[in-house]
Amino acid sequence: MSLAGKTLFISGGSRGIGLAIALRAARDGANIAIAAKTADPDPRLEGTIHTAAAAIEAAGGKALPLIVDIRDEERVQSAVAETARAFGGIDILVNNASAIRLTGTLDTPVKRYDLMHGVNGRGTFACAQACLPHLLEAANPHILTLSPPLVTDVKWFKDFPAYTIAKYTMSLFTLALAGEFRERGVAVNSLWPRTAIATAAVRNEIGGSGMLAACRKPEIVADAAHFILTRPAKECSGNFFLDDEVLLAAGVRDFAQYDMQPGAPLQADFFIEALPGMLRSDGMTKRRGGP
Repeated sequence: MSLAGKTLFISGGSRGIGLAIALRAARDGANIAIAAKTADPDPRLEGTIHTAAAAIEAAGGKALPLIVDIRDEERVQSAVAETARAFGGIDILVNNASAIRLTGTLDTPVKRYDLMHGVNGRGTFACAQACLPHLLEAANPHILTLSPPLVTDVKWFKDFPAYTIAKYTMSLFTLALAGEFRERGVAVNSLWPRTAIATAAVRNEIGGSGMLAACRKPEIVADAAHFILTRPAKECSGNFFLDDEVLLAAGVRDFAQYDMQPGAPLQADFFIEALPGMLRSDGMTKRRGGP
């Protein structure tokens, strides 16, 4: 299956997982709107909307770089309208943009709480609301949100409550929108990595550059996203997918290709419970929650 000719609106797609998803779609010949805030180079963050657009074009796609803060409702609406005008509609929304702060309640400034909830939950809602009128006109419409399976065990909330709840808000919108639009043919799913992924967030907010060897590459999430987004929308909605489970179902068996450092032990993602002795490149972990 291919995304050739499909139009994707990707929030926060100037680097990391969002850019990897864009480049995988570009290889099919897709049209991609990169809706992100980084227009000028930042020494702590690789890439801008313009470098992302150049990479997309080089990979075989068509790119539309858009400066967008998804907390700004009017800008989201105008960016979505610009995308639809440029490419004749929108087939896929990828809610990738997210803010993170791994601190407890007493160490989380309310300003940072507002940022995480403004980007993660509110931004996901704003992008979905703006894109849905176009998705309802598409042949095989999908919304894919980068958020974890839903759970209720307090052990997953107690360490970083503000961030955890902000991410689960994104997942709640997957559950809600899948139910609301199931009969109208829009697929709504979440996708999350089993292991830590080598991104700027890992380097800057979590483990520093030393943790990158224990990560997988963003391409594992991109390949899983491609498999989901090419499935018939009416047969694939309301799921909380893990990247390697998706790829196993697609017939992939070589997961070593995604390792940042071949043979190094892998770090389970924050939202995933690891089994003792894991992870190997072909290994599995115990997933928390989700189908």
